[in-house]
Amino acid sequence: MKTEIDFPDPVIEAIAQKVVESLRPLLVRKQDATDAFLTVDQLAEYLGIGKQRVYDAVSKNKIPYFKVGKLLRFRKSAIDKWIESQSVPVAPPRFRHLGIVK
Repeated sequence: MKTEIDFPDPVIEAIAQKVVESLRPLLVRKQDATDAFLTVDQLAEYLGIGKQRVYDAVSKNKIPYFKVGKLLRFRKSAIDKWIESQSVPVAPPRFRHLGIVK
């Protein structure tokens, strides 16, 4: 949103410009946290596992990753989708169909 106002007084215009400059960083949309990039250390902490398990998952192509040069990086949104795909569905109680468990 851009608004142009004609200020008759240069002092008021200068104040308005200072206010705009001060607010600009707050108005600029920050990178969405779901699009953050994680390092191996950050991913291990996020998943609550050791770094070696992250490296093992990468070497077996079991987890989504990409490389920046030689460095491994993980998109948080892709990791969250991967976690959802790994979820085990809740099984219904046994023997419900026999009328033993209600």
